[in-house]
Amino acid sequence: MVGKVSAGVLAVLVGAGLGGPAEAVTFDVSPSAGVTSVPRMCGDREPIVIAHRGASAFRPEHTLSAYEAAIRMGADYIEPDLVSTKDHVLVARHENELSLTTDVRDHLEFADRRTTKTINGRRRTGWFTEDFTLDELRTLRARERFPMLRPGNTVYDGLEPIPTLDEVITLAQRNGVGVHAETKHPSHFASIGLPLEEPLLESLRRHGWDSPCAPVFVQSFETGNLRRMRSATRVRLIQLIDGEGRPYDLTKAGEPRTYDDMVTPAGLEEIASYADGVGVVIARIVPTGPDGKLGAPTSLVRDAHQRGLQVHVATVRDENTHLPVEYRRGDPAERGYQRAAGDVAGWLEHLYRLGVDGVFADDPDIARATRDRLLADGRLLSDGRDD
Repeated sequence: MVGKVSAGVLAVLVGAGLGGPAEAVTFDVSPSAGVTSVPRMCGDREPIVIAHRGASAFRPEHTLSAYEAAIRMGADYIEPDLVSTKDHVLVARHENELSLTTDVRDHLEFADRRTTKTINGRRRTGWFTEDFTLDELRTLRARERFPMLRPGNTVYDGLEPIPTLDEVITLAQRNGVGVHAETKHPSHFASIGLPLEEPLLESLRRHGWDSPCAPVFVQSFETGNLRRMRSATRVRLIQLIDGEGRPYDLTKAGEPRTYDDMVTPAGLEEIASYADGVGVVIARIVPTGPDGKLGAPTSLVRDAHQRGLQVHVATVRDENTHLPVEYRRGDPAERGYQRAAGDVAGWLEHLYRLGVDGVFADDPDIARATRDRLLADGRLLSDGRDD
């Protein structure tokens, strides 16, 4: 049943992306509209499907239609990246700089807002959410962030406003899915008097989500804000770990600890004192060599599980350019090879069988279908481990 419904939704989305008027494609996201999934609660053992910024393979990321599509495709959680407006309202954007994901350049009334800032030690020029009130921000419209890679998504450019966190939570609760929220640049926002943690936790409490069994994860690439939240909330916290470098708050404090240090047994032990899991780039659990081919899996999943930590991996994308060589399909010499879809199901099966507890996917339909097929075939135990 899940496979049939998901495939039908997929066909609608792809068809809309390749032609036809975008306005004609709508979603009924009431609970009875189709297949929705039950978020992974305390007693659930199967790996969760996290819609990476929504169903971003099919709609511009961090729009309500991207989240709606992800829900219809069977995601267990939808992921909003959170930044703040000038009047301290949390909204869903991958970055606080707006030029890549909105039409802000076309708004002459905001031309004087263009500025240069240093964010996490890097100079950025553009328009920033913290310089706009919510009312001003809502006059902007979302755009596809990767138009060359996902030209089909550009048909939806200019149709939707930027959603608030409250709107994302309301959508999730109405459809029985969870929220996997990331605090973006928390040190930066704290430094300008707009800390992300207080309005985030207040919004979760207002919606009745303040327990370890609530379908919520809060994630961050920094460490300090997770430590502070640990004493202020009971929802589950995820320490994000990049492929290189160190958390910006540690850099700012002059601490030498790196992300490499954090995936050692001692580093994971430390994380377990304030977080419930780690969110890691896929290369941390199964690296690829210079030739793009897979190497041997690391011990990270086992080491994390031994310390009671979940492991969520990011990001599974459909395009050949984002897949290991073994899972790419087509002729590399052909035009469009890089953005053509590879064997995403095979890659997902490989990751699931390594025992991960969750997968961030741009295409939640195939992530859900692959997981459910493995479970139904008895090739994946309900705790995410290979049989």
